[in-house]
Amino acid sequence: MFIHASIRVSNIERSIEFYEKFLTLKLVNRREIPQTKAEIAFLQDAQAKGAMLELTFYREQKKFIQAEYEDRLFDHLAFQVEDMKKTLDAMRKAGVLVTDEPYRLSPKGSLIAFVEDPDGTLIELIEKA
Repeated sequence: MFIHASIRVSNIERSIEFYEKFLTLKLVNRREIPQTKAEIAFLQDAQAKGAMLELTFYREQKKFIQAEYEDRLFDHLAFQVEDMKKTLDAMRKAGVLVTDEPYRLSPKGSLIAFVEDPDGTLIELIEKA
């Protein structure tokens, strides 16, 4: 069973707010990890059905540089949204970078778009057909 995926963040408060506000995740647990000088936060969908997203903030990390798209090892996270237009309008209003405007992979397929979180992690938004 897949349990969680972790991404590094440069500002844990800002990242929690982003995932709660735009992707309707809920904070499940947050704690310090003294052994690694880090703080972690686990978020999950409101129904607690899916795997969790772990946000990891390393207190001693000095540089936080997201590689150019073609050089990244990690590709993206994906989230289902109920209303693509409403979601993207709210994100744009808040200054979120939309990297790929909505499109369909097939005429009757789901609508998808891509945005970046505050640290440049690529996020796929999916509105089911």
